[in-house]
Amino acid sequence: MTDAKETQWDELITHGSVVSKQHLADYFAEDPERFNKMHRQFGPLLYDFSKQRLTDQTLKHLIDLADAHDLQGWIQRLFSGEEVNDSEGRAAMHWALRLPVDAKCQVGDDDITSQVHEQLQHMELIVDKIRAGQWRGATGEVITDVINIGVGGSDLGPLMVTEALNDFTRKTPQGLNVHFASTIDGSQLSQLLRDKKPQSTMFVISSKSFTTIDTLTNASTALQWLQRSFGRRASASILHCHFIGVSASPHKMTEWGIAEENQLGFWGWVGGRYSLWSAIGLPIALKIGVKGFRRLLAGAHDMDEHFKSAPWRDNLPVLMGMIGVWNTNVLDINALSILPYDGRLKQLPLYFEQLEMESNGKSVKRDGQPVTRSTCPIIWGDVGPNAQHAFYQLLHQGTEAVTCDFIVPVRRYDEARHHEAAEELAAQHQLSLANCLAQSRLLALGDAALKDADELPTHMRYRGNQPSSTLLLDELNPYSLGALIALYEHKVFVQSVIWDVNPFDQWGVEMGKKIAMSTLAKIRGEDASLEDTDSSSAGLLRRIEAEWKS
Repeated sequence: MTDAKETQWDELITHGSVVSKQHLADYFAEDPERFNKMHRQFGPLLYDFSKQRLTDQTLKHLIDLADAHDLQGWIQRLFSGEEVNDSEGRAAMHWALRLPVDAKCQVGDDDITSQVHEQLQHMELIVDKIRAGQWRGATGEVITDVINIGVGGSDLGPLMVTEALNDFTRKTPQGLNVHFASTIDGSQLSQLLRDKKPQSTMFVISSKSFTTIDTLTNASTALQWLQRSFGRRASASILHCHFIGVSASPHKMTEWGIAEENQLGFWGWVGGRYSLWSAIGLPIALKIGVKGFRRLLAGAHDMDEHFKSAPWRDNLPVLMGMIGVWNTNVLDINALSILPYDGRLKQLPLYFEQLEMESNGKSVKRDGQPVTRSTCPIIWGDVGPNAQHAFYQLLHQGTEAVTCDFIVPVRRYDEARHHEAAEELAAQHQLSLANCLAQSRLLALGDAALKDADELPTHMRYRGNQPSSTLLLDELNPYSLGALIALYEHKVFVQSVIWDVNPFDQWGVEMGKKIAMSTLAKIRGEDASLEDTDSSSAGLLRRIEAEWKS
C-alpha cells in the first residue's frame, strides 16, 4: 500500500508541475462549459470548484490518491464505531448524534441510537419548559435570560449556530434571550451580569470533562453573583433553579452541585469541536426550538449519508477535501480564507478555524513518525463585505497565494415581504450576491476580467489566478446549515486520511494549560521561585509583581 501511495503522490506532483504553470483565465477561455463540468449539488448546497486551478485529469489523480490511501475503508471504520481516535482509544461518533430515531446503531453492547434519543428527549423537556415560561427561578420569576458558559467547542458551535439562525427564532411568551460567556478573564461575564436580574437568569455550564478551568471559573463567579443576591442559605434552590449542566462526566456535575434532573449528558466519543449536535447544542434549541434543532440534525445526517454512499466524483466532502490537499501539497498554497457573504454567518470563519486547525494541525502521523508533507493550512476569514475593506487588498495584489471559500445564500428576506423595508432589504441582498460573485471572478481571472487592462498603470493591475470555491445555499435555514457544517466536518476527515494524522485528538493544547497553572502559582505568590522558568517569562513575572505592588 505504501508503494501505491507514493506512486500516486509522484504522479500527482508531476501532473501539478504542468498545471501550476497555467492561468485560470486560460481555462475559462478554452472551455465555456467549465462550470457545468466542475460543480456539484447536494440538496440545498451547490458546490462550484470551477475556479480552482485544476483540470479533469487532476480530479482523476486525486481520486486515485484517495483510493491508494484507502479512503473508503476509513469512512467505513468511522461510521462503524471503530477506534479511529487511536491516541485516546476512542471512536469518533459525532455522526451518531444526528441519527433518526428509527436508525439502527449498535456498537458492542450499546444501543447508540437509543442513548442519543434519550438525551435528546430529556433536552426537549427542558427546552419546552423554559421556552413556555414554566421554568421558574428561586423566587418564582420566569427565566428570561440564559447564559451559556463554555469554551472551545462548548461555546463556538452553539454561538455560531444561534447567531446564524437568528431569523428562525420563534418568539417565547417571556422573550427568552440566550447569551454566551467563554473568556477566562471574565470580561464577557462581567458585561452580561451588569444588566441581568438574578431572579430571572439561568446558567448552562457546558464542559465535556467538567474540569475545564476557564468554564469552572466563570461558573463559580456566576454562582457567587446569585448567592450575593439571594444569600448563601438559598444555595440549594439557586443550584436547582438557576443551573443546568452539560457534560460527559455526570459525577463531576453532581460534585459541583448540579441537580441530577438538570444534567444533560453526552459521551466520550464526541469530540468538543464536534459536539454542537449533542446536548451542548442546548442554547441552539432554546433559541430556535426543538423542531428547528431537529432540522439542523436532519441536514447533517443527510450529508452523512451522501458522504458514505456517493461516488468520489460526485461526493462533496471528498471533492472539497481532495482539492484542499491539491492546493496545500501540490500548489503550495498554505492559507484558506472562509468568506461568508451574510452577516448572520459572522462566527462561521472562527468555527471552521477550530474545526480544521485543531483537527489537522498536526506534524506527527498516526504511527508516531513525523509527517513528510504539509498538513492543515492556516484558516482565517470574515464576513465578505467587511473583509473586502480589510484584507482583500492582499488577496488581489499581495505576494501570498491564498485559496478562498465563498459561502452565500441565494434567497433572503422572503420572510420580510410584509416588512416596510422589504424592497430595500432584498436589494441589499442582491448587492451582497453581486459582490460575492465579482470578487471570486476577479481573484480567478485577474486582468482578464477587466476591459482594456493593458492600458492601466501597474498598481491597478490584477494578477488573478487565486483559486476559490463557491458554496451557494438555497437559503440559510437549520437544514442547510446542518448540511454545510457536516460537509466541512467530513472534508476534514478526508484530509486527515490523506495526511495520515488523527483529527480527533488535540494534545497540542494540553501542555500550555498545565504550564499556566504553575505560572498562576507564581503570579499569586504561592511559588516565589523563578529558577525553573526562562528569562523572558521571569522578567514578565517580575514586571507584573511590581505593578501589583505599586
